[in-house]
Amino acid sequence: MVRRAFFLLLAFLAPGAAIALRPALRTLGSLHLPTSPTSRPTVAKNYSVHYFQQKALAGHLHMCIIQLNHHKTPQVDHFGFNTVKTFNQRYLIADEYWRKDGGSILFYTGNEGDIIWFCNNTGFMWDVAEELKAMLVFAEHRYYGESLPFGDSSFKDSRHLNFLTSEQALADFAELIKHLKRTIPGAENQPVIALGGSYGGMLSAWLRMKYPHIVVGALAASAPIWQFEDLVPCGIFMKIVTTDFSKSGPYCSESIRRSWDAINRLSNTGGGLQWLTEALHLCNPLASQDIQHLKDWIAETWVNLAMVDYPYASNFLQPLPAWPIKVVCQYLKNPNVSDSLLLQNIFQALNVYYNYSGQAKCLNISATTTSSLGSMGWSYQACTEMVMPFCTNGIDDMFETHLWNLKEFSDDCFKQWGVRPRPSWITTMFGGKNISSHTNIVFSNGELDPWSGGGVTKDISDTLVAITISEGAHHLDLRANNALDPLSVLLARTFEVRHMKKWIRDFYDSAGRQN
Repeated sequence: MVRRAFFLLLAFLAPGAAIALRPALRTLGSLHLPTSPTSRPTVAKNYSVHYFQQKALAGHLHMCIIQLNHHKTPQVDHFGFNTVKTFNQRYLIADEYWRKDGGSILFYTGNEGDIIWFCNNTGFMWDVAEELKAMLVFAEHRYYGESLPFGDSSFKDSRHLNFLTSEQALADFAELIKHLKRTIPGAENQPVIALGGSYGGMLSAWLRMKYPHIVVGALAASAPIWQFEDLVPCGIFMKIVTTDFSKSGPYCSESIRRSWDAINRLSNTGGGLQWLTEALHLCNPLASQDIQHLKDWIAETWVNLAMVDYPYASNFLQPLPAWPIKVVCQYLKNPNVSDSLLLQNIFQALNVYYNYSGQAKCLNISATTTSSLGSMGWSYQACTEMVMPFCTNGIDDMFETHLWNLKEFSDDCFKQWGVRPRPSWITTMFGGKNISSHTNIVFSNGELDPWSGGGVTKDISDTLVAITISEGAHHLDLRANNALDPLSVLLARTFEVRHMKKWIRDFYDSAGRQN
């Protein structure tokens, strides 16, 4: 059986059970606002929340409105004609700065989590809404949050999960946009721009590719659309994680690299399991069968830190200080110490991630992230079409050796879900690296973000453009403006807004010529 390495969030997994899923089952990243004293207040405090039936959209939209799709519900299967089953898709609307005259619609393509979480914890869209006279729409992805096609039974029968695909989700978004334009006075003739981060960024890019008549452009932040098949080396992700730690401390990554064998040696000594339990301040005593899970949990922690290595204090996956990897590496300065001292140092490093607030009495190896993300749904997606190869060799990275084995991965998926992955389907569906015929997509990536290894980091054409944020971790550009933002992210946001304005201007210029 494939070694199940990570139960990773980012928008990638989370609801408190790190049953160590294989690397490809890690969830992609989602957006959070910083919570440091220099942060802007959470935007949701300025908006009231309401529930309207779909038909109420004909009236005035006020502030941040949560719309449950009742009047015209999306179909469970957009591509078949033998079923008429529908479901309620949740979406949110904020219209404070929206203008019917020359305005726009910014459409967040929801990823693997609760859409209210995204609404309340996004920054960039709120920051640019007034400048773009924009209505903000946050659409929840099917099978996540409250948008469950089969209700509480959505995950109880694998036949119900057959409709959990990116293609179905994109069709949901397209139908929703059409419905908004039909039912909101003034919206019909306005340009729509798709935005998203991580898996949501992938969906934004793909929405523009598949439905160019629906959205005029897309901002795809930290979107690893090339993390499939052999488009990029399977080891690139963990190599970037290692580089982040190496740059933050001269012996930091080497200390982590040596910790794995130290754990193995200590766990095989008399009293070693009890010593590890106490030294790492674990909530539950370790048994011999827990050692691999322990190492997976520690490895996931280093990955999470790489994704949220932000320049200010934040509360993304956990409450963390500014530049958290630098803080972690202060405890990992000497790899040439005894096994016991090395693991005590590892505990101090882990404590930065899990107990920076000082409130945790012990460390729980079954939890690493927020519970707002959908681990069940992403696990199924990773076992069907979202097949992202990951591997490590312990030389170019600081992790134990783990080779990518598709057959074992497939067998593991079959045991879990009764399905076999289709590793070539995403590249067949969306073109892999052959996407030059598309237009109006900005791909943004942070050099610190391990997902950048599977992202578009160079311009493909004049209208398929890439921006790299030298001091950026996972979709830093989609977070709210912060006084501690590095210049590189400020320039990236300016670049992104310039392109969005051009798409809006071109839309209205074209409409004027047609009239």
